[in-house]
Amino acid sequence: MEENISQELEFGTIKISDDVVAVIAGLAATEVPGVAGMSGGVVNGITEMLGRKNLSKGVKVQVGEKEAAVDLYIIVDYGVRISEVAWNVQESVKKAIETMTGLKAVEVNIHVQGVNMEKEQKAKVTPKENK
Repeated sequence: MEENISQELEFGTIKISDDVVAVIAGLAATEVPGVAGMSGGVVNGITEMLGRKNLSKGVKVQVGEKEAAVDLYIIVDYGVRISEVAWNVQESVKKAIETMTGLKAVEVNIHVQGVNMEKEQKAKVTPKENK
């Protein structure tokens, strides 16, 4: 993700790093209801435990001169409609990238990597503790 997009203007050049696009996509995706988090694999999990949170975790970006393609690896909450959450993530990410960078988001691919069961388990544990 070291490539930069650049735009020649009258007064100079504007460069947007792939990492910037990845952070925008990651933040837009995590704001969608039903998304428990991003799936970054073992390496990102270890760095998070060490206190370094990577805002582009679970995001792969390919940026051209005027277009961007994004792959997002997400974990959804238990009980949500996965297809609806995925659609909302696609719309949110596309809008954020196009609004903030001026790039056209040609692809926003969603890869659901897991289901977060935490809320379901807490709901089952809480009534037993009250008895």
